[in-house]
Amino acid sequence: MISTTIRITFLLTMSLLPLYLYASNANSSVTTQEPKTLIFSSIPDYNQAQLKQRFDKIARYLSSELAIPVKYAPVKSYASAVTAFKNNQIQLAWFSGLSGVRARSLVPGSEAIAQGIEDAEFKTYFIANRSTGIKLSTKFPSKIAGKNFTFASKGSTSGRIMPEFFIREHLKQSSDEVFNRVDFSGSQSRVISLVQLGAYQVGVVNFKVWQRDLAARRINLNKVSIIWKSPTYSNYQWSVRGDIDSVWGKGFKQKIKQALINMKDPKLLKAFPRSAFISASNNDYLPILNTAKEIGLIE
Repeated sequence: MISTTIRITFLLTMSLLPLYLYASNANSSVTTQEPKTLIFSSIPDYNQAQLKQRFDKIARYLSSELAIPVKYAPVKSYASAVTAFKNNQIQLAWFSGLSGVRARSLVPGSEAIAQGIEDAEFKTYFIANRSTGIKLSTKFPSKIAGKNFTFASKGSTSGRIMPEFFIREHLKQSSDEVFNRVDFSGSQSRVISLVQLGAYQVGVVNFKVWQRDLAARRINLNKVSIIWKSPTYSNYQWSVRGDIDSVWGKGFKQKIKQALINMKDPKLLKAFPRSAFISASNNDYLPILNTAKEIGLIE
């Protein structure tokens, strides 16, 4: 009798063993599953090692705020940052104005979510060689028509895209139609130098570069001067992929946005450098998007 009872107990235990093992494995897979890592990047500057050191601190801050692993992935160029965003190698990025609208146009539903306080107040200066006789005015300088003109680089937001926007807005023609000659000088400091030398009569430069070069005594105000200061516009921004909530859950995009706006540590903000972040939206960058489409930089 005892032996029969033992045998029945043994058979019952063995029959339940697979169910026990399945449940154990299922519970194990649930409890040991690692949360998905959010990867972000930034448009590069001249010192990649320093950039990584600064942005690794941002990764640690975001990881703490979002309660998930966050990793910074360096890129080598503006174009590679856009490509990484498109291919989902990064889900969040600190972009320039043009690279941001390019990236968002490639990933449906993507949004600009935050910008620096300073980025909402960007300006472009139109500058001229003194020999033109064109003076500083609050009105757009129509006398620049027919002159030799230089932009900065073809992909510059403040040295190409927004100046083109203002030219079209005020003169109702493209830069190619307005000027006798149009060139691209590369850096904005070089624009100042070439206009100052008289190689070009008119050029454009963002206000930060002008202020920096003026402070460094690289500008001779007897030879070159500001003739028009643009209205403010939005430039750099944080952009996030359109599928972010479907991966990390509803409301996660807003959580990232709030974490960026709540970033108050001066040591973290110095990485950009910015004094603080404020809200941003795609509408802030419509002039950049529309102008980039008109000149063929975005399809």
